[in-house]
Formats: sequence, structure tokens, C-alpha cells
Amino acid sequence: MKKLVVSTGAGISAESGISTFRDAGGLWENYPVMDVASADGFARNPGLVHSFYNARRKDLLTKQPNDAHRLLKSLEELYDVYIITQNVDDLHERAGSSKVLHLHGELMKARALDDENLTFRLREDCLETTPDTVIDGHKVRPHIVFFQEAVPMFEPATQLAAEADVFVIIGTSLVVYPAAGLLHYVRRGVPVYYIDPNPAAVPPGVTVIRDTATAGMKKLYGILAGK
Repeated sequence: MKKLVVSTGAGISAESGISTFRDAGGLWENYPVMDVASADGFARNPGLVHSFYNARRKDLLTKQPNDAHRLLKSLEELYDVYIITQNVDDLHERAGSSKVLHLHGELMKARALDDENLTFRLREDCLETTPDTVIDGHKVRPHIVFFQEAVPMFEPATQLAAEADVFVIIGTSLVVYPAAGLLHYVRRGVPVYYIDPNPAAVPPGVTVIRDTATAGMKKLYGILAGK
């Protein structure tokens, strides 16, 4: 079975009603991005950062996967599908995708302050954390890769990109690094498809589908399923 590797960005979640931090000139839900999504911001005011992500979790529970998420799950019948996502939501998992790598962390998890490899999935009835929250003996922080921090899952992501028999990019401006660099790890000659209503410039040979994530995935599904 051929390996289909899919890199998804904010565009696929936006169609489920999830706002992105690039929507309003450096503001995210009316907060300066660097106050709520940077290492410096967390060091300055951890209470604000905890409360911000508490609100994002509650909002996420009101959202549902869309057709683009579901079609990616359906492709598992035809391909060995791996998803590399820049998104911190769990919509891919809720749509049923079985192999999802999160580059920028996971909203529904907290991470131990004293052990970056120790994470805890938060229960839906206990989504709020504070600077004083202790889980299994550890104080925690949102399991989010903040600006000014390394992206620990990037190397595994590059390995997946290098192994792809088909590579797909959905809903990303290709300006957020290091995620935007994944395309450079795809082997020469491998088919590459890029779905976005306002696509960035891409190398020759990339098939651009200038459409939203849901509409574009319907077209791509037809191509990949041979229909």
C-alpha cells in the first residue's frame, strides 16, 4: 500500500469554525499573539496563558470535523495515510484518522513543566489548568509549542515526508517554518498536491488545487481514488 503523507494547516480547521492567530494582524481572540503563544509570554504571565488555552479547549468541544477531515480518514482504505498537522486541535483524530503527528502540540493535553516528554490528556469534564495545577505530582503547562521554542516533532515529520509516495498540502500559507520546509524533503518525482484558496508560490511540478480544504479534498479524493 502506497504511503500518503498529508501536511495540514489552519485552513482545514477554519472550515470547522476554529479561528487562527493569523486572522487579525497579530491578534488571536483579541489577545496579542506573543502574550499567549510565546515562551516569553508564558514566563511573564503564566496565568493568562493557562486561561487563554482553557477557553480554546472549551471552544474546541463545540466544533466538529468537516468533510476534508473525513475524506482523509476515508483514504485510509486506499493508502497508508500519515497526517502531519500544524493544528493543535483534535479534529483529525475525531474524524477517525489513525496516524496523526502534531508539530505544534495538542490543545487537549497538558505537559509537565519538569519533563517535556511527559504529557497528560485532559478529561472533557476537567479542562481547566492554572499555574498551580498538579497532575501526578507535576505542575503543568499547555502542551503547545510556543514561539521561541524548538519544534521537537519536526525531525520525525521530515522522515515521513521523505518516505511519501504521494504528498499533499492542505490549508497552509507555506510561510510558517519549519513546517513550510517539509516540501523540500519529498523525493524527486513524487506527486505533490497543494490545496488552498490562496496558494503560495510552489516549485514546478506541484499540482495546485485552488480551493477550500473541503472542496479541494473532494476533488483530490476523486484523483487519488481513480474516480
